[in-house]
Amino acid sequence: MLDFAVQTAREAGRILAERFGRITEVSHKGEIDLVTEADLASERFIVERIKNHYPRHAIIAEESGRSDASERRSDYVWIVDPLDGTTNYAHGYPVFAVSIALEYRGEIVLGVVYDPMRDEMFAAERGAGATLNGRCIRVSDVEDLNKAMLCTGFPYDVRERGEFARHFRNFIMAAQAVRRDGSAALDLAYVACGRFDGFWEEGLNPWDVAAGALLVEEAGGRVTDYEGHSFSIYRAPVLASNGLIHEAMMRVLVAP
Repeated sequence: MLDFAVQTAREAGRILAERFGRITEVSHKGEIDLVTEADLASERFIVERIKNHYPRHAIIAEESGRSDASERRSDYVWIVDPLDGTTNYAHGYPVFAVSIALEYRGEIVLGVVYDPMRDEMFAAERGAGATLNGRCIRVSDVEDLNKAMLCTGFPYDVRERGEFARHFRNFIMAAQAVRRDGSAALDLAYVACGRFDGFWEEGLNPWDVAAGALLVEEAGGRVTDYEGHSFSIYRAPVLASNGLIHEAMMRVLVAP
């Protein structure tokens, strides 16, 4: 099934790449939450492919929600983000990805994040490690938060989240650098391969983090909520790191 997910994400990424820079239809799901024709085309492809190959499996997809199979309480649930980074995509900023994960009886067992602009395929299977284009990846070995490069994302309701501005300010002062690229799936994949040392964000959905969180864990990192409790893709927020700076990041998140 991991090979299936990899192939499906790659084909969906090709759909996005072919339409990149030529989008003519952009709709608003919220005040600043967009959806494009590419989101919909990518999701249709992924959902139909899953239904054809695994008709008994349930699906949770960003644009179409839960499939009918979800109501039958299938042990297997595919969690799909057909275009993570829609705002980037709509503006012609080439940072976006396809994210596909598989949950089995409540546990994420595989996940892939594919960046079609760089042809980078991040993949992980529970207990089998994480890879980038077939080569094993590991989180960074940075131990000092002051030397760490972090990343975050701005929730769609960021204007209503006063604590986010406080966290952002505190991390700017505590870390070497903070980046915001607009794709949580890629941010987590970059933590997994050591490009970023840590990531925090709130207001995310299961499809934003399911595959990426597994990548971080299988690459040797740590994923929790802001207080260090076990992370669930169905409950925000998320704190992911190389493990070495995790406690230091938690202290920043609770600082006044």
